[in-house]
Amino acid sequence: MRMGISDFDPAFLTGIDAIRREHGSRLAALAGRRLTGVALVRFTENGDWFADCPVVLDFDGTQVEVCHWKLDELSIGWDTIDTAAAITGWESSELTPKWSFGDERLGQFAGQELREVALLEWRPAGRDLAAGAVAVEFVFAERRFHIANGLDENSIHVGVAHHDHVRHRLDG
Repeated sequence: MRMGISDFDPAFLTGIDAIRREHGSRLAALAGRRLTGVALVRFTENGDWFADCPVVLDFDGTQVEVCHWKLDELSIGWDTIDTAAAITGWESSELTPKWSFGDERLGQFAGQELREVALLEWRPAGRDLAAGAVAVEFVFAERRFHIANGLDENSIHVGVAHHDHVRHRLDG
């Protein structure tokens, strides 16, 4: 599960309570910091995002690493991934993963101050295998984005979350 990423050792949690208990106060403490960097893994051959790998966000020197897996598991890491290090172990693959800095969806948030962080719990009205999955929402002055479970990988959404998400604001 390390995907060749140096020092990436995910600790996956399931459920809003476990994630809030483990990471809620640290996520809330990011409020007031500026988003100073974004790193995603892309394939050098075509530029496609490898959404299985963590999304790394830097807030004035505090790095948060968000990675979804399976239908409902979420790992949040803190200051562990060295995005300057090469991604290894892909020699037999036709594609070459490499850290990419910046993202067309998240570029608009660069330099902006984070106002608040929330956890979004997927609670659809009907039966859904992904019910209970948790996304992390980052709220800025005028816009917001969240990193959600895209069915066994990360997905990034800009704007207000779907109405089937229950929002759990995090307070420091």
